[in-house]
Amino acid sequence: MRCLALAQAWQDAGGHAIFMMADATPAVEERLRNEGFEVARAAVRVGSAADAEEAAQLAHKVGASWVVVDGYEFGAEYQASLKSRGFKVLFIDDNGHAGHYSADLVLNQNAHAREAFYPSRDASTRLLLGPRFAMLRREFTSWRGWRREIPAVARRVLVTMGGSDPDNVTQRVVEAILPEGDFEATIVAGGSNPHLAGLREFVGNSGRAVRLVENASSMPELIARADVAVAGAGTTSWEMCFLGLPALLIVLADNQQGIADELGKQGIMVHLGRGSDLARITIATQLRNLADSPVVRREMSERGRALVDGCGAERVVSALKRESLSIRLVEYGDCKLLWEWANDPVVRASAFSSEPIPWDDHVAWFREKLNDRNCRMFVALDASAVPAGQIRFDQRGASHADVDITVDGRFRGLGYASRLIDLGTNWAFTEWGLKQLNAFVKPENVASAKAFERAGFKPTETVIVKGQTATHYVRTAK
Repeated sequence: MRCLALAQAWQDAGGHAIFMMADATPAVEERLRNEGFEVARAAVRVGSAADAEEAAQLAHKVGASWVVVDGYEFGAEYQASLKSRGFKVLFIDDNGHAGHYSADLVLNQNAHAREAFYPSRDASTRLLLGPRFAMLRREFTSWRGWRREIPAVARRVLVTMGGSDPDNVTQRVVEAILPEGDFEATIVAGGSNPHLAGLREFVGNSGRAVRLVENASSMPELIARADVAVAGAGTTSWEMCFLGLPALLIVLADNQQGIADELGKQGIMVHLGRGSDLARITIATQLRNLADSPVVRREMSERGRALVDGCGAERVVSALKRESLSIRLVEYGDCKLLWEWANDPVVRASAFSSEPIPWDDHVAWFREKLNDRNCRMFVALDASAVPAGQIRFDQRGASHADVDITVDGRFRGLGYASRLIDLGTNWAFTEWGLKQLNAFVKPENVASAKAFERAGFKPTETVIVKGQTATHYVRTAK
């Protein structure tokens, strides 16, 4: 489902995606094809050298610009093989299982994702970490402005264990709920569930208190309608966070343990434990406690919404497309845009003067800079011509200039800053004939320091700028 979300976002940006799969249920394959995606079957052992060769051949045949790899069978050798064939690689990961990482991008959308998971990686490998990159399918887009009402007592329960449920935890959960009497349960079962026939019979004998939805076509509506959920700690966790649905999480596979632990620690969900170990009385007691606690449910809902904003797939696509970043000279019409960027709280905190900038002061400064022959300002545009940031050069003498950069908040963490610095630097050296560029960064501004270092700047000395300590970064012309 996360790869489907990414493929949809890529498609919405004008691209095309092909799924190469080792196994797929008819329901999954039918959905992919209905979404307009081709499906190719891997004919060799997944993760093997032969598999990498087969994937490379298919990617060459269709002219793919990226190969996205998702699965625990894929390791360091698989990434290296694709890279050696000239492909850009996005490696979707959960727990740093691959050892060494040479992919261009490593995506871990989990709340427990840490840079420490990836101590061994190429210098060029960039990390996309955390739920701001949680990829939700296209059907969730229209729900971004929706707000949940929290009833005094939760009655409507959503039960979903993901696409499969080999141990039939679903039925055990519903059997725990039914004796409570006042709950209305909706079961969502995927096409890969081996117990569908039994669930149909179980629901048919349970009366109106339970309904079964197979291969749900509108998961957002089901999540929005529910007051509380009992769910597997997989992809659905991020969907429930996005729509603010409080939930009891059950671990159904090893890769879900970290998700359940972290969401429980943050007070966003209740971590029940592993499905194989859960007693019905535990499920019933925890559900009743949550259902009778509107204050707790409201807090969980708000924390979930703060964690996942539903824009993760677009952020990942932006990262894939960052090589298409371009710059143009600032125009008079950009005045307000630059003012808004400059007054972003994150930008003000990293500036040497942290006070908000009044509009009139900005307008006067902006006009002065546009008319200054020793200043050049550029706006960065992404592949869709959306403004992504600005870079400014103030010339100091015949051969030096100072650099200032701002990246729009929507594009932070995607590698845009270093790409923008590199683009601007190449212009300054080529068009202005400069020999040295200088950047001054506050020690606590780690993100900016890393961006300049990735763009070839070197720290040289500690200096005082406007009464504050700063690191002086330098890049010289080759």
